[in-house]
Amino acid sequence: MSLDAFAPSVASSKTSMDISMRSQSPNPSVFSVTSSLRAQAYRQEYGRGLNNYSEVYRLPADDEELDRLDRQHTMFCKAIGKFPPPMPQIMADDQFEVKAVLDLGCGSGSWIMDIAREFPNAVAVAVDLVPMQSTSMPPNCRSEVDDINLGLEHFYGDFNVVHAQLISSGIRDYQGLINHIAHVLRPGGLIDITEFPFYFTGIEKTPICPPAGTFEPPWTPLWMSYANRAVRQRGGDADASLYMHQWVCDHPAFEDAVYREFWIPCSPWLKGNDPNSLWWNDIGATMRDDVKAFMRSGRPLLLGNGLSEDFVDQLENNAVAELDEAVTPVYVCIQNVYARKKH
Repeated sequence: MSLDAFAPSVASSKTSMDISMRSQSPNPSVFSVTSSLRAQAYRQEYGRGLNNYSEVYRLPADDEELDRLDRQHTMFCKAIGKFPPPMPQIMADDQFEVKAVLDLGCGSGSWIMDIAREFPNAVAVAVDLVPMQSTSMPPNCRSEVDDINLGLEHFYGDFNVVHAQLISSGIRDYQGLINHIAHVLRPGGLIDITEFPFYFTGIEKTPICPPAGTFEPPWTPLWMSYANRAVRQRGGDADASLYMHQWVCDHPAFEDAVYREFWIPCSPWLKGNDPNSLWWNDIGATMRDDVKAFMRSGRPLLLGNGLSEDFVDQLENNAVAELDEAVTPVYVCIQNVYARKKH
């Protein structure tokens, strides 16, 4: 592959926090995270390493969180699939252009690195508030440090696929982000966005949203209700998943929008030994581990929103015990929208 495929866009980046923190070439593609760079990118809050740039996104970016995201990626590949059905066709080599994929809020980088390996002739670009730290980054993948709340103008017209997953808590204006993605995509390109509504549901799949001040079971939905309020207080778009399908449908640049939802149990509480129940209970056991780790990751968010440490400890302990018992039916709804940009 020509190195020209990795040339930066003509437009200058207005989102990059520090140009020295962005990967400039694919060789070597691994971001060297020096001690000074780590100190610049991170800060410690309540015992966790958070990004040093965004006051909106308050989940950690430390090794513990990246491990959680790696395991979550494996679960999501099994439960909802790695990418939407149109993607292989869009990414197929056509001798016309080098295909390019952008992952917004890449987290641990598991998804974008999988894509880079699956489509080795494509360019894969990962964007997040901290640099990717993988020592096995594919040669056609690069990491950039940006706050996407500040805009994506420097990427306009450069990509065939734009992917974003579970980033709404750090996005001030998700509808505006969808508009930016419309400009980033090439004609015929694919938008692929996945979020959840920052609440859990019961067995009837209706939201459980206790009012502020509540302290009673079910504990897992109660924990999420406090996280929901904290995300809103920080300026995150906690409701984005509820509107993103309509936003994509209403945008004049998109066509063939598809909405999918996946109801995942938060623990292996399903009754029965039929294959379907056993399969979902296996997913539920992994989701339980993810939710428990997410609660640990969410401590800076809740504590930073004014809750006392004793309150957060007791709430988390009660929710963990509830999840471990695997008796209370609790679902999380993962919502996905994909669409094509008109030619």
